[in-house]
Amino acid sequence: MNTQHQAQSARHHSEDHHASDRFDARGHDAHGQGKSNGFRAAGEQRPGNGDGEHGAHGKERHTGHDKHAGHSVEMFRSKFWVCLILMVPVLVWEPMLQGWFNYRAPVFPGSAWVPAVFGTLVFIYGGWVFLQGALRELVDRLPGMMTLISLAISVAFVYSAATTLGFPGHALWWELATLVTIMLLGHWIEMRSIFQAQGALNELAKLLPDMAVRLLDDGRTEEVPIVRLREGDLVLVRPGASIPADGVVRKGSSAVNEAMITGESQPVRKTQEDKVIAGTVNGQGSLRVAVEGTGDNTALAGIMRMVSQAQTSRSRSQALADRAALVLTVVAIGSAAATFVVWIALGASLDFTISRTVTVLVIACPHALGLAVPLVVAISTTLGARGGLLVRDRRGLEEARNLDVVVFDKTGTLTLGEHRVVETAVAEDFAPDEALRLAAAVERDSEHPIARALMVSAGEKDIAIPAAERFEAVAGQGVRAVVQGRELQVGGPALLRALGIEPDEALRAAADRFGKNGQAAVYLVEGRRLLAAFAIADAVRPESREAVQRLQHENITVAMLTGDSKAVAQSVADALGIDTVFAEVLPEDKAETINVLQKKGNRVAMVGDGVNDAPALVTADVGIAIGAGTDVAVEAGDVVLVRNDPRDVPRIVILSRATYRKMVQNLWWAAGYNVVAIPLAAGVLAWAGIILAPAVGAVLMSASTVIVAINAQLLRRIVL
Repeated sequence: MNTQHQAQSARHHSEDHHASDRFDARGHDAHGQGKSNGFRAAGEQRPGNGDGEHGAHGKERHTGHDKHAGHSVEMFRSKFWVCLILMVPVLVWEPMLQGWFNYRAPVFPGSAWVPAVFGTLVFIYGGWVFLQGALRELVDRLPGMMTLISLAISVAFVYSAATTLGFPGHALWWELATLVTIMLLGHWIEMRSIFQAQGALNELAKLLPDMAVRLLDDGRTEEVPIVRLREGDLVLVRPGASIPADGVVRKGSSAVNEAMITGESQPVRKTQEDKVIAGTVNGQGSLRVAVEGTGDNTALAGIMRMVSQAQTSRSRSQALADRAALVLTVVAIGSAAATFVVWIALGASLDFTISRTVTVLVIACPHALGLAVPLVVAISTTLGARGGLLVRDRRGLEEARNLDVVVFDKTGTLTLGEHRVVETAVAEDFAPDEALRLAAAVERDSEHPIARALMVSAGEKDIAIPAAERFEAVAGQGVRAVVQGRELQVGGPALLRALGIEPDEALRAAADRFGKNGQAAVYLVEGRRLLAAFAIADAVRPESREAVQRLQHENITVAMLTGDSKAVAQSVADALGIDTVFAEVLPEDKAETINVLQKKGNRVAMVGDGVNDAPALVTADVGIAIGAGTDVAVEAGDVVLVRNDPRDVPRIVILSRATYRKMVQNLWWAAGYNVVAIPLAAGVLAWAGIILAPAVGAVLMSASTVIVAINAQLLRRIVL
């Protein structure tokens, strides 16, 4: 993977001239003034902290229809408590309740008007938010929850006002007051659930420290707000402190906890020239870090954008829920009208008829239906982000449950993208680790890629590499040096020819096998004795085998796509248990390979690095881009893997299937309960003495919303 190119791409896509000039990842403006606890890029929603703006709910943001635009948890909480207090006099002085509970309220001049006065206050103060929402829905030509609630309380208010002023009938002031109060309580609970689910953005924003310690040219330090950091600044990160910006370690070493960004449970060792990510936590060492990205250009900001985009992107399930909510609204209004006509025709009193009509309107509100999908999506994207799975497009996550084939790019995905010693053959009575130790020592001062392969492979096995003396590069043959008094040489087949060495049968067979697999053979020689042969190749990731097995266990076919030779590709496929291999495929032909698989009726996912695999990622039903740790803004993929770990691919499938199950459960409950609730609210069991008051209807409707919210929260229990 071209990390530099991808990093540049990440910076390019994350820059917003308006947002980056004014806001950093904590929502501070250029002068350091706090704007919010969460990150907000231009044009995106700003998640609340429990009391802030409510984002798109029910309808997606870009439809222009937001049921709770400008609302807050604090507003609904305040309105609920005020209306609860105002409701008490309505209930106490309600003549019907006095008769039911056999008590007499205090009588004073004007006491008969108490229910009307306080009921009107509840309607105006508490009901105004619903009336405003209904107006927006009607302007957008998308009648829904707010329209039904407003219609119900408006009918109750107008009828009650008319009867209070002399129209025959019984006023519904106590029903109106309790209805508005309970609806406010339901919305308060709902919005708290939404904000808790979307709280990932706020938690991510809190990862960044407020201040950073900047090192000056004269060696002094100064503490500055992170908004004043610029690229090229050198900052001091003390033990236990959060890293304030993306950058490169210039001095020091430490273990850094990156779990909150990459999902990696173990601290990652950082030394000179290693990259670090803003928001991660330094361990016991002290680091001096050169700043490379601040504000909107950090990996953390990119992650927050992706989470926000995923929570507001469209999906087929959301579209279905929206259509169902619209149909339910029409059904509710039709049922309410039919209820009114039938009861009038049957000779029922006007106040009874209106009570039935209002109850139908209330109980049929598509409140739970509007919450069913968005809440599940908010939770699933949060779970994914915490586990290093960044969902850019909900449709990609939704489609992952149906996958038949997962196609992996080889280099940098299934393999490390770096050369390693993948096999060692040794002479009789000689240990492989000893051969690697000596060969790495000989190559210690070499700049050649083969030298790096030997050195890194020895380091990964914790082999101590001794010092070498009299190092010398021999043109066309390799290198030589003295290691612990032994004169050793390392080189390829040309070295053996120059020395006139013929490998024994075992080493010759090993070298032939290396060649058939497309691997380079490198030899360790002492004098004229051949000690070992090393196969140097792009090493398979240790996690790849487990990833392939997990996908195959889920009955998903695993294929590999690469531009390498058939021999190289087949050797990797054999090591991983992959049956389907597409080798010697040019980058421009990768998308066509995906097309061929799709034409056979397969649902295909493509896993690649998001650079030369971009056309294939876009063509696939699900594009899964490797994020390379900090380079998270891979625009081609539906899902971005923060870690270069192929085991995250089956985790996407698990998350997709669990998310879909919760969506279906919520949709069935939210829509299904109306089959029973609407007829009951209309009074079909009135003959049996079973009649639902409007307030009871409001309780049932709110209860269905709470059940949907609780069921969505159970998604957090899945193990990815």
